[in-house]
Amino acid sequence: MSNDTAPAGLNILNSMMGANASQRLLKSSWRGLMNFFGGLAILFVIWWFGIYLISSNTSTEHFGDFGPIPAIQAIPVLWEEGTIQSAITSSGYRLGSGLLIAICIGVPIGILMGRSKRFRELSNSPFQLLRMISPLSWEPIAVIVFVTWNQAIIFLIAIASVWPIAFATAAGLAKVDPAWFKVARNLGAKPWHIVTRIIIPAITFDVLTGVRLALGVAWIVLVPAEFLGVTSGLGYSIQDAREGLSYDHLMAWVLIIGAIGYILDSSCVMLIKRFSWHRGDQ
Repeated sequence: MSNDTAPAGLNILNSMMGANASQRLLKSSWRGLMNFFGGLAILFVIWWFGIYLISSNTSTEHFGDFGPIPAIQAIPVLWEEGTIQSAITSSGYRLGSGLLIAICIGVPIGILMGRSKRFRELSNSPFQLLRMISPLSWEPIAVIVFVTWNQAIIFLIAIASVWPIAFATAAGLAKVDPAWFKVARNLGAKPWHIVTRIIIPAITFDVLTGVRLALGVAWIVLVPAEFLGVTSGLGYSIQDAREGLSYDHLMAWVLIIGAIGYILDSSCVMLIKRFSWHRGDQ
């Protein structure tokens, strides 16, 4: 092969490899979409069939409004009324505030646990004890301590979210090679440099994993916490629909809560993949 034809052959080979990679990516994306919609279709069929069997009985025919079709039809009505936007805004504020507080407290605690053996040994038993207390158990205390229900709900979300973040941060820091810190100190790094240049980049993946776990816990706590004392939010909307016997609206809110939770969790997964050290191998 001459020198002129060799680069041309390499270009053709590279083009073929690029085309194959694009085809694999397209095939993977198509398979992912099929699995996504296929799984949802199976879920809705099971849901519809279950409600159909229940509502076939004359004594329980009023449960027909719990079906997927009435719930889906109710969503545009709730959107036009502005109820969905208002509920998402109120619950989003509480959820975001609680998670932000949990991150600001949990990450420093996790760093201390990961860096100080003495602190880790002393804090293990009290932290494990507090972690195993149901977040909703704090509700009567929160109502007494805080002036408004908004503050009480934010506290419940924060107390539920702080432990996954703290323990995930500590676990991530424990995986960092101690030689990194020795090298940094030998090169004259200050404590702030060690935190910003070594610890934070090294534990970002684990912190985001902890945030994902905390988000799941906080999302579960948020809805029942909004059942009492507030007049806005996703939990209040479910309670209001139940008291008004609007079963189609109730199931619509259940769908909305599930969809929002899925979107939030998927966003966390994308961030985790973005900061994963092994994302090139996936």
